[in-house]
Amino acid sequence: MCPSILNADRNNLQSEIGRVAISSDLLHLDVMDNIFVPNLTFSFEESTEIISNSPLPVDAHLMINDPDEMAPLYAKAGAASVTFHFEASKEPLKTLQAIKAMGARAALAVKPDTAFHEIEILLSDIDMLLIMTVEPGFGGQSFMSEMMPKVAQARQAIEKIDRDIWLQVDGGISVETIAIAARAGADAFVAGSAVYRAQSPSEMLDTLRKLAVGASSL
Repeated sequence: MCPSILNADRNNLQSEIGRVAISSDLLHLDVMDNIFVPNLTFSFEESTEIISNSPLPVDAHLMINDPDEMAPLYAKAGAASVTFHFEASKEPLKTLQAIKAMGARAALAVKPDTAFHEIEILLSDIDMLLIMTVEPGFGGQSFMSEMMPKVAQARQAIEKIDRDIWLQVDGGISVETIAIAARAGADAFVAGSAVYRAQSPSEMLDTLRKLAVGASSL
């Protein structure tokens, strides 16, 4: 489980991260530049501070216009996983390789309108594929169930590759939707609003994990 701090209290970020630390695998850091997506979140300097102080490994999701330049810097800053968008990259293969060279997992994200076949050739070079289940840019959006055939298609392709490739979904993940994504083949889940709007974020993460594990074992 990867809780997103997009909807956390920015004025008490360390405390907010602490509320999810015991029940999380990674901390999802949504970086938006108000160019690639119409929202501005964390600068590189703010991100570096979060990465340095987080008790959890950080999964940096870069929704920015210049990922080829910036993605390796997030890996160098200590992010455990760095995700950039295929749609924003001019040289995705080189960027994936540069992230790995800095010691981080290299991940590629695709927006809802990007078909799986457009990035399938890169699949053997990535450590994680992120399929967006909302349009990137804002938290609290509704889950796009129409993305599940893309998730299933990606899962089938990943099964043919002899490497540990995670398949992540991000957007609208909740108690109502996580099992749907897990049954389609996702095995990594970003949840933001559902977690931080819960009375106990940690208990919500445990609930979501149980639902995902139960659905994937069917």
